[in-house]
Amino acid sequence: MAKLVSKTYGEALYEIAMESGKPEKAEELLSEVQQLGEILKANPEFDRMMLHPGIPKQEKLQTMEAVFKGRVSDEIRGLLEIVIQKERYGELQNIFTYFVDKMKEEKGIGVAHITTAATLSETQKKACVARLLETTSYRSIEADFQIDETLIGGMVIRINDRVVDSSVRTKLNDLKRQLLQIQLG
Repeated sequence: MAKLVSKTYGEALYEIAMESGKPEKAEELLSEVQQLGEILKANPEFDRMMLHPGIPKQEKLQTMEAVFKGRVSDEIRGLLEIVIQKERYGELQNIFTYFVDKMKEEKGIGVAHITTAATLSETQKKACVARLLETTSYRSIEADFQIDETLIGGMVIRINDRVVDSSVRTKLNDLKRQLLQIQLG
């Protein structure tokens, strides 16, 4: 459900950004969404207030208007108003993430989440990104490297909904499953 909410609102924001036909307008909206997302992350007390069930919706709308009027674009203020009215404020960061990812996709920028069992050297990271550029249609890759020692070895690469899992943990689990299916006798 949450994924559907973020996709619906994120897609609407994307359409608004692309509607003008002016790349600079879309860039401004992208920058604004990224900055607002960071500001909201840095101020969790604002989120707590907006999510508090005891505060009336009208009061939340007035607070949002007082805080953001003249500081954010009409498009973002409109989105915030709708999100508050529909009681979807808790999904705001996911909406922003969907929008940013969609805009990056439009610009040919891939976002890769790469998980390895051990820390990679800078050379290995560059080689990994270079290989991803060769095997995808992206013009550039933003790589987010993480470590998960439970992988034992290998790596897991996730770009959007695509996952390539070459971890030792997965291979061992596959082998275990195959061995359990063998009937002796």
